[in-house]
Amino acid sequence: MTTPADPTPPIRRRGLLMGTGAAALAATATAGGIAAAQENDAESEAAPKVRLRWLGTNAWEFTTDKATVLIDPWVSRFPTGAYTSEGADPETDIEVHEDVVDEHLPKADTILVTHGHWDHIADVPYLAEQTGATVLGTETHLNLLRAMEAPEAQLSQLVGGELYQFDGYTVEVFRSSHSASGEHKQILFGGTRPGAVPKRPKKIKDLIEGGSLTYLLDFGGVSFFNAGSASFHEPEIAGIRPTAVFVQPGGKHTPAYVERLLEATGFPPYVIATHWDDFDKPLTEPAVAGGDVEALRERVAAASPDSEFLLIDHLESHDF
Repeated sequence: MTTPADPTPPIRRRGLLMGTGAAALAATATAGGIAAAQENDAESEAAPKVRLRWLGTNAWEFTTDKATVLIDPWVSRFPTGAYTSEGADPETDIEVHEDVVDEHLPKADTILVTHGHWDHIADVPYLAEQTGATVLGTETHLNLLRAMEAPEAQLSQLVGGELYQFDGYTVEVFRSSHSASGEHKQILFGGTRPGAVPKRPKKIKDLIEGGSLTYLLDFGGVSFFNAGSASFHEPEIAGIRPTAVFVQPGGKHTPAYVERLLEATGFPPYVIATHWDDFDKPLTEPAVAGGDVEALRERVAAASPDSEFLLIDHLESHDF
């Protein structure tokens, strides 16, 4: 585990540290930083170790001794041509490779959905049914999931602004927007599906964006901020101070996307590259870059030189 450059433990904007050992964590961090606090688990439960694993695209698994949390867990990776010059074929059939989901995602307690595109939610209905996980998303996200037979009792509708307590962690939700592309700054497969549940999605064009959310996942002294695309609402996240921020290549129409995000989140100790692989390629092989991850690394280094840039490969883990 790498010791953060900034030894000050991240404190959420409302000044909250979960658990009964918050004061002990703060005292320990003054002497030796987050790493020292985490090594003293016998004396303090305020900073549990979190194992972060990348499953390609924006699919991330957070594991502690109490829970497994997933963000945008899509591992079927059926080919769409997304990183070809023509872009993703909207008529591509949606596929759920149940054997792949079972192999790589055997358990989950909570699933966080950032938006409704196929590379973020196509596997969620099957995964929710297999694991019993609570699924968080907008009305549109949940309607799409209902149309794909996700268990109704497990769906939790969000609008942004929620702060929920789970067993050993909190989830704070922020309104956001998906990044735009093209001359006319359009969102791929945009739109919403409020109200009635639509017909079952069959093509990837049927899985529309449906509003975007960002999340602050806080395990008590170790926290992570994730947006599913290269955009965010700066006023929404003012004052948050996560341990790690997920950043992706792209954001051509989002001015100073990387620089503003790092400033808004207090120049975090860790910056983690996400959504940078060509997801037509196999998950079981080393990631092939779909976005310019080296340019991203350079922008992060220039904007926040004290942040450690983490480039985690397919199915690899990093302990916090």
